[in-house]
Amino acid sequence: MSEVVVPRLAGADRAVSRPRADWLFRFGCLIVMLSLVLMVIGPWIAPYDVGRPTDFILEPPPALRDVPRLLWLSITNAPREPVYWFGTDSAGLDIFSRVIAAPRADVAIALGANLVSLTLGSLLGLAAGVARPWIGALIMRTSDLVQAFPVFITGMILVTLAGRSIGTIILTLALLYTPIYVRLTRSEVLTQRQRGFVDAARALGRREAWIALTHVLPNAMAPALIQFSVTIGFAILMTAGLSFVGAGVRPPTPEWGLMIAAGADQIVQGEWWPSLFPGLAISITVFGYAAFGNGLERRHAA
Repeated sequence: MSEVVVPRLAGADRAVSRPRADWLFRFGCLIVMLSLVLMVIGPWIAPYDVGRPTDFILEPPPALRDVPRLLWLSITNAPREPVYWFGTDSAGLDIFSRVIAAPRADVAIALGANLVSLTLGSLLGLAAGVARPWIGALIMRTSDLVQAFPVFITGMILVTLAGRSIGTIILTLALLYTPIYVRLTRSEVLTQRQRGFVDAARALGRREAWIALTHVLPNAMAPALIQFSVTIGFAILMTAGLSFVGAGVRPPTPEWGLMIAAGADQIVQGEWWPSLFPGLAISITVFGYAAFGNGLERRHAA
């Protein structure tokens, strides 16, 4: 008896993967909103002062079997001993409080750097696409030059030379990520210039600069805006990496990279919690922004 082959409908693979893709996009939305909320109110809702040591040094987090009881005691406000959900570090600081306060530095720096690079890169990409050829060539070769150097090494050198202030870190990351938006915007501008609405605007006697700013640029921004979410994740990793090697945010500011660096020496001694929880926070946050950007890209392509 011959085997019956059932033809697979076109688009079936996409239909099967769509629920998983939608779940990832919803997860990304949740992480993005949570990180932005913590950036604003994280230090205020922290259960302990992020800069004041407790009476316990390297206190481990509570055992999993004790978590339900401690949660119940927290909800009912029953008298209890202080609970350090993620333990304390070598300075006696509560890790949980510092983890939820760290987005004030990490996410704010990444968001500020990407807003600057998005604005600057979009305008330069527009100029590279509509200006005279030699201007476009100059902009693109300059972008190539910036991207020719290792991003992390370049950022570390620039921050070290200019000073370890938050403003310096933001401007450094903005400089490093601007070429990404230049290329995306220029590519889309070249496509949009061939559209009919541009010819219609020219027929009405509009100036080229006016057409570029009011018609071409708004329609060319979609790829850059989608990239914005993914690049925020990159910037968070860069901020944490600079702080980890001592070239980023100054201690004792709550910052994930600083926390990992401070707890790295204790890992070989069995105290894993000072580095584990900020590391998980970075991983989940970066993955959330990537999932959010990927979901936006799918919706734009559809």
